Amino acid sequence: MSQLHDPRVLFAAERTLMAWQRTSLALIAFGFAIERAGWLAELLLHKSNNLSSVLIGSLFMLLGIAVCLYATRQYQKILPTLNDDEIPAKYRPQWGVAVSYAIAMLSMVLLLSLLSPLLRHL
Repeated sequence: MSQLHDPRVLFAAERTLMAWQRTSLALIAFGFAIERAGWLAELLLHKSNNLSSVLIGSLFMLLGIAVCLYATRQYQKILPTLNDDEIPAKYRPQWGVAVSYAIAMLSMVLLLSLLSPLLRHL
């Protein structure tokens, strides 16, 4: 339990969560770009080496989703350790959690939509 009685403790935890959210979004975007680059190369160059770009891009996207979920879990472990003095009145620290879960859910939907054509061929 924190003994600082200072709301900056909560805000530092939120900044850390937001930094991990940005990192996860960057990983997800990078994975999407890799996957789309393989699709573009297949379209323009008529090469069918699309499976490796789909696999690598999907792994980056999964890594981004995992990072987002893990950071959210860490943030949720911090919240109960804060004193009432460290959470300003009428402040809702759970919004960061909701945003993280939305990022993870929408990213999973994106990943599944990218993989659906591949899965249909199996």
